[in-house]
Amino acid sequence: MRDDELRPRRHFLKQAGLVTAGLGGLVALNDCRRGRSPAEAKGPAIIKSQRQYQWTMVTTWPRNFPGLGTGANRLAERIQSMSGGQLQISVKAAGERVPALQVFDAVRSGTAELGHGAAYYWKGKLPAAQFFSAVPFGLNAQEMAAWMYHGGALKLWTELYADFGVVPLPCGNTGVQMGGWFKKEIHSAADFQGLIMRMPGLGGEVIRQVGAAAPNIPGGEIFQALDSGAIDATEWVGPYNDLAFGLYKAAPYYYYPGWHEPGTVLELLINKSAWLALPAHLQAIIQGAAQADYNEMLAEFNARNGQALDTLVHARKVQLRRFPSDLLQKLAQISREVLGDMANQDTATRKVYDSFLGFQKTALGWNQIGESAYDQARLLDPAVEALLQSRS
Repeated sequence: MRDDELRPRRHFLKQAGLVTAGLGGLVALNDCRRGRSPAEAKGPAIIKSQRQYQWTMVTTWPRNFPGLGTGANRLAERIQSMSGGQLQISVKAAGERVPALQVFDAVRSGTAELGHGAAYYWKGKLPAAQFFSAVPFGLNAQEMAAWMYHGGALKLWTELYADFGVVPLPCGNTGVQMGGWFKKEIHSAADFQGLIMRMPGLGGEVIRQVGAAAPNIPGGEIFQALDSGAIDATEWVGPYNDLAFGLYKAAPYYYYPGWHEPGTVLELLINKSAWLALPAHLQAIIQGAAQADYNEMLAEFNARNGQALDTLVHARKVQLRRFPSDLLQKLAQISREVLGDMANQDTATRKVYDSFLGFQKTALGWNQIGESAYDQARLLDPAVEALLQSRS
């Protein structure tokens, strides 16, 4: 066949190959959005002429720690799969490359391209960052996602980190947490006087106002601190994680609700220079993978917490307690005062605070006649009441 006859055919085959590769990537992305695991959602084989990227993710979590550490692993695997292997990520647990509370600095400096943690760990550098993790008596997990993606929070978060050369993305949520583990019973605000309780973020600021000390201790060090008596109490996450840490061995009283962290967002930190050097399709893959993992992590905690709570109460004989209502009212009042004082410290915090407060007002209006009203209505069903009684 003559060359002039082959030329149209070659052009057609070239275009067909590009379309096939593009469709393969789209299928892999859609598979991940449908909840398929990275192993099930294999992307297209990488085109050899494309540049490959070898990145490192440092985390604030112990290696393979359920929910959080495994969430970082899953996110890295999902990005690698969706990119067809073009972007490969090596995950380093807390202490393997940098200490847990130095993850932000590692990403900022370029020691690692990615970090996996929670924004309230960096409050010493960026007080306003705490709003993008958890706010006492604030938004729950669903409401935080709404604020992030449809209420302007992600834009504010990105602006806040810009001067530090870091790009943030929400990449998980634990849902509402537990109130914490205590070595003694809590009856009123007076019982916080002199208490040493591990509690990061804005919640820590609140309990300081009622006389407690609130050191910020990395997750991997909590059990030893509680067991040795270095601290009197601690919060961590919820039954799923707390059972894995064995915190019931160090303190008998387990309190709820988690007023201080009603829907804690996990963050993916990205070195800005590395981010800008990526082609657009890899940036889109990272964004899509992070958003998918926000939903998957929340689903995992909701699936695992109930079973873990049953184990703690029935097999481990943990003393489950609810914080007294008057104590919760006091903590809520102090929380508002702490947030208001913070908002007056600098322009950036005021901007974030105003956005949060405005969105919460709207969210509460719907929640009152939506989720909250349904929760109350569901309890009126005798079958539901019977199910609850069978668990007690």
